Amino acid sequence: MTEYAGVGEATWVGMENYQEIFQDERYLKVLRNTLVYGIVVVVFQNGIGLIFAAILNSLPAVRDMFRTALLVPSMLSLVIAGYVWQYLYAPMGGGLNELLGALGLQSLQQVWLGDSAIALFSVAAVHVWMFVGYSTAIFLAGYAGISSEIKDAARIDGVSPIKSFFHIDIPLLAPAITVNITLATIGTLKSFEFPFIMTLGGPDYATMTLGLKIFTLIFQDFKYGMAAALSVVMILLVAIITMVQNSYLRAREDRI
Repeated sequence: MTEYAGVGEATWVGMENYQEIFQDERYLKVLRNTLVYGIVVVVFQNGIGLIFAAILNSLPAVRDMFRTALLVPSMLSLVIAGYVWQYLYAPMGGGLNELLGALGLQSLQQVWLGDSAIALFSVAAVHVWMFVGYSTAIFLAGYAGISSEIKDAARIDGVSPIKSFFHIDIPLLAPAITVNITLATIGTLKSFEFPFIMTLGGPDYATMTLGLKIFTLIFQDFKYGMAAALSVVMILLVAIITMVQNSYLRAREDRI
């Protein structure tokens, strides 16, 4: 509730910082970006992780090898991964556009990090790539807790693998789903590294998240009071979403 540049005396401004956050279009865009980023990462990271876990669970001979392979990206430094993908996304000579060109898909080539319409999703894709292995590992742990007798009984009754996945696997994986969604939500709502390394929040605030905006307010704009107010907003946002989410997911587990 102050205006403070890091040196000198802090000036009391009351609720002005919070009023600016919820009235200024730039801050509203930051909030929207953070929510969209979180939804995209949570849905795709856990959806892809669940599919990988289901496939690997049915292939015990190669399960451990592929599980390790999926965890390799998460062992990289976030900084290294960010710079590598920044190069792969480069519009001229970047690996992704070159691959699309080699496959005759020039129409799909994009300025991945320079187009405000797709930049946020491009950064989110890197987050999903890096941490989908974690989600897969947790789902595989959940699969280990499912009795083989249930699966055998379903197979004898003629239940198809797809019906078994939706009506047996997913309900019995409820605890793993709760853990994965909670961890992914908390991790993405405070995301900072990838937007900072790959785009610095651009173009035109398209990839500016709460974590990155707080960083720039402190170290570039020297607005410590505003950064503190935005930090409070982020903490409350994470807490509220996590509590609502956990309440629903735990109730779902109880019903199952």
